[in-house]
Amino acid sequence: MDLILWRHAEASELEGSGNDLERPLTPKGERQAQRMGEWLNQRLAHSTRILVSPALRCQQTAKALGRKFKTLDELAPDGNGESLLKAARWPDANEPVLIVGHQPTLGLVAAYLLSDTPQPWTIKKGAVWWIRSRNREDQAQVVLQAVQSPDCL
Repeated sequence: MDLILWRHAEASELEGSGNDLERPLTPKGERQAQRMGEWLNQRLAHSTRILVSPALRCQQTAKALGRKFKTLDELAPDGNGESLLKAARWPDANEPVLIVGHQPTLGLVAAYLLSDTPQPWTIKKGAVWWIRSRNREDQAQVVLQAVQSPDCL
């Protein structure tokens, strides 16, 4: 199974008592999402299930792919790694799963899957971490397939 973790692109700062879920992407964030969306579209299987946080910045990031996606409340900024992995059906899903979400949850999930310890790893805004679960010689393995930042595209 492939699990692709995509942190939302750069968003505007929260002002005053504004609603965090309504923060839009900045112009830079829109460019980041577009570049990463193009990169992903060249690599994602057509069967990829795309799950997205309800936050506007994640919705806008995901729209850069030009594909259908499902919005899940469990992926909101206050979500947790356990809910994310359950939604993705890790490691048993039959199709690749792309999650568009937030820090610190994405970093914690990446750390847990790759090191078996939930650590506060940082995933840059707009970046993708592509993680694969596979079996080799009857042993389950987790492999880091790719890490890509929009600034390097």
